[in-house]
Amino acid sequence: MTLTQVWGALIIFGVCPLLGGLPLIDWITRLVTGRSLTRLGTGNISVSAAFYHGGRLVGILAVLSEAFKGIAAVLLARVFFPADPVWQIVALIALVMGRYWIGRGAGTTNVVWGYVVFDPRVAGLVFLIGGISFTILRERRQAKFGILVLVFLVTALLHPQDLELILATIVLTFLLGWIYTKIPDDLSMASHSAQLGSRSVFRFFRGERGIRSLDDRLDVNKFGPKAATLADLKRLGYPVPPGWVLAAGDDPQPLVNGLDPSPQQPLIVRSSAVGEDSEIASAAGQYESILNITSRAALEPAITRCFASYNQAAATQYRRDRDLPDTSMAVLVQKQIQGVFSGVAFSRDPIARQGNSVVIEALPGNANQVVSGRVTPETYRVLLDDVTFEMPKDQPPGNRQAPWVLPDHLTLPIEGTGDLPPRLIQQVAYLARHLETLFGSIPQDIEWTYDGQTLWLLQARPVTTLLPIWTRKIAAEVIPGLIRPLTWSINRPLTCGVWGDLFTIVLGPRSRGLDFNETATLHYSRAYFNASLLGQIFQLMGLPPESLEFLTRGAKFSKPPLRSTLRNLPGLLRLARREWRLEADFQRDDRQTFTPALAKLSHQTVDSLSPGALLSRIDEILGWLQQATYYSILAPLSAALRKAIAKVDADDLDNSATPEVAALRSLQELALTARRLLEQHAEFSLLNATQDNSKFKIQNSKLFSTLAQWPEGQAILTRFDQLINYYGYLSEVGTDIAVPTWKEDPQPIRDLFAQFCLNPSPPPSKRPPKSRKVKRLQRRFDLKGRVTEVYSQLLAELRWSFVALEQHWLTLGWLQVPGDIFFLEFSEIRSLVEQEPSALNMNLADLIAQRKSILERDRQLEAPPFLVYGNDPPLPLLHRQWKASQQIQGIGASPGQAEGRVRIVNSLDGLPEVGRDTIVVVPYTDSGWAPLLARAGGLIAEVGGRLSHGAIVAREYRIPAVMDVPHATQRLHDGQLIRIDGQQGTVEIL
Repeated sequence: MTLTQVWGALIIFGVCPLLGGLPLIDWITRLVTGRSLTRLGTGNISVSAAFYHGGRLVGILAVLSEAFKGIAAVLLARVFFPADPVWQIVALIALVMGRYWIGRGAGTTNVVWGYVVFDPRVAGLVFLIGGISFTILRERRQAKFGILVLVFLVTALLHPQDLELILATIVLTFLLGWIYTKIPDDLSMASHSAQLGSRSVFRFFRGERGIRSLDDRLDVNKFGPKAATLADLKRLGYPVPPGWVLAAGDDPQPLVNGLDPSPQQPLIVRSSAVGEDSEIASAAGQYESILNITSRAALEPAITRCFASYNQAAATQYRRDRDLPDTSMAVLVQKQIQGVFSGVAFSRDPIARQGNSVVIEALPGNANQVVSGRVTPETYRVLLDDVTFEMPKDQPPGNRQAPWVLPDHLTLPIEGTGDLPPRLIQQVAYLARHLETLFGSIPQDIEWTYDGQTLWLLQARPVTTLLPIWTRKIAAEVIPGLIRPLTWSINRPLTCGVWGDLFTIVLGPRSRGLDFNETATLHYSRAYFNASLLGQIFQLMGLPPESLEFLTRGAKFSKPPLRSTLRNLPGLLRLARREWRLEADFQRDDRQTFTPALAKLSHQTVDSLSPGALLSRIDEILGWLQQATYYSILAPLSAALRKAIAKVDADDLDNSATPEVAALRSLQELALTARRLLEQHAEFSLLNATQDNSKFKIQNSKLFSTLAQWPEGQAILTRFDQLINYYGYLSEVGTDIAVPTWKEDPQPIRDLFAQFCLNPSPPPSKRPPKSRKVKRLQRRFDLKGRVTEVYSQLLAELRWSFVALEQHWLTLGWLQVPGDIFFLEFSEIRSLVEQEPSALNMNLADLIAQRKSILERDRQLEAPPFLVYGNDPPLPLLHRQWKASQQIQGIGASPGQAEGRVRIVNSLDGLPEVGRDTIVVVPYTDSGWAPLLARAGGLIAEVGGRLSHGAIVAREYRIPAVMDVPHATQRLHDGQLIRIDGQQGTVEIL
């Protein structure tokens, strides 16, 4: 050995251990973050650096610094011993020893990068073989020690003649293996860190099957909505208990080894299946939740049991009933909070399905008591009018008050009494509504617990039975008032179809699977738009996430994201071309289609046409109306958009091209002429003697008879009749063909003429000359007016065709009174024309009477709700005074009414055959009763609340349910005929 090599050996044995123990990572972290890794989480500097939450930059620098150490050690040995590679392994051994004894680390990263420089062939083969084996085995402990064996074997195979190198490699691998047995792995250290309250993340590299914590971003398609939502909320600073997630197929052993539950710090194992807690299915209680896990020995069986619950018969049947695919389940392991009070809250009332109340059910103790359905909880309602909530940022709020915390100055009214502190009830309600706003106005079902100091959020999910959300916004302007079946059966496909075509222009292939007919419906005989579906469409079109809030609460849109705008640019350009050519396209279609069509219709005498000919006429009009509807939607949008862009004041524009405005102006001018004539004949004071509304029609009659006395007055009346004839296609509600036109019922126009004559409005002021910009915009408003004229005329011709058809059926006695035809749907009318009344399989008079009754019932609802939640909102509390021999009061848990025979079921053993005419009576109900509820017509339970899992499942199956009927299994008997009301919570023995 030369002197240089002696000095080299001394330097290797002296420098490499010091280099291994050098705290480069801690220095880097102090420089970047100002914090010491020795104070973070595990106490192991490398682990803390790699998994310090929010420290990605630190983690990258940590890997680079450790790689530098390994590379430096190998290169140092290579300088002094260029022809003796064994010294490079000796240098790594010295580095690892220093890494362990000084830095308390294993030095794995040092060795990996050192080997890459020492012999890339060995490193490459180890990576390849180890990676393939690891992917197959996916067991961490085997993989960790297997890699060490691979290093020795590959080195021996590539260097079979170098015995010293092989021996040095054996020493290195045995040293690393020994260190692995002495140092807790990263999982254990990170678990300890979590117990200390740090935000460290523990994970190890396991391909796509790595364990994750709730501090991570979780893929909803892999870990399920429950875990993914809780992870999102935790990162935003909400009080979510610490937790870890295992995906399907993961080995739970590393997690079990890393956690240390105890009676003082128990754990809970919960399901997080793909599709669970989604907007289409809650899967409430269908899968296992195992509480009070106080030892490692109990943890792994609990995880296995939770995984296995995915394939339980009840869960499988639930997915089949809900048309849900079989996918996979993740398992969520969380710290179990010892609650003083716990419960469930719905941000909107799941029974009323309207209004601003938050419903809370709670009890002292843990939340599982409330959702189990085995006890009746305390129920509270908190009225929370629309409040503007501050939304959380990507990071926790720090020292300032979290936006979900109830402000000190705000006091919310509470209905209900019990043991819960009022301020806690208000805080839970505020949190529930805050989360609804956070999730885009979608009603939320939350589970919570209060440990005496902190209100913990255990779960948040959409209330599936409160979706979709229906809004009267815009719909009330398009078709105001009550709507009859015939009007809706024609307007809905026309309007929804055209809107669907416009959306398809923008979305292109992304519009597949969207049912545009579902964008509107009738509730309480009034039109509602599907805010949920429209919000989804708007977001697909690139509009901001607050699309649903715009439709439900009138929130303002923020600036659309650039990425989504670019994605939709081709479709937007296609729509823009349509808008640009709108005037030319309409003029062409007006010349070629609309004008000839209206001329043809005006020359037909509908009274002389047979029912078959009238049906053909109706079909022809509907074809033209479909084309006209396109312009009736796009023309107003175009005018409004151009007005907003041009920033032109509405007063600068003339709407006289719109037929309603033109007709009223003509009527005003004619009334002013009549007034002057009356003043000339000294008759005005007599006619205007009273303003009493009860005498107003007498005044009108007197007005027209007085005008008829003079030739000038007769000329005015002739012009009035001409005006009625010219604008006879108009009505009070232009979009509703059930409303008579001016031509059929001129009395409202006669009254309006008299009002203009006797109480004239001041003459309009002269408009200043229009600028060039206003003139260009005026053309688009004139186009809108002409489109409205064509559309209104076609609708009037359609109405007159149905009225003529009605006359035939009144003569035949099929209909009883004028107007009956509008209580039939168009498909039913077609069947009557083609196949006689027997085609409806129902007595026509009874069908019409039933629908008239519904309309009259809905007419009594003076203020229909602005928002309605779910597809089947409950009926107004009108005309429901039933008589029964005995009535029992419970808690309404699922709206609807049902009559049927009682079937007592005391247990799930040997479920009886039941049908939709069976009302099942049970001692309690939880999610396990789902197979029975799927077949029954109604449910009565002795205990339970409206927010229990059983009640949620009943609502999902859309069967009425009444809870908390004491001793129901004794008070009722098999075979009794009863009627239940799941909204009012009544059971009536018939």
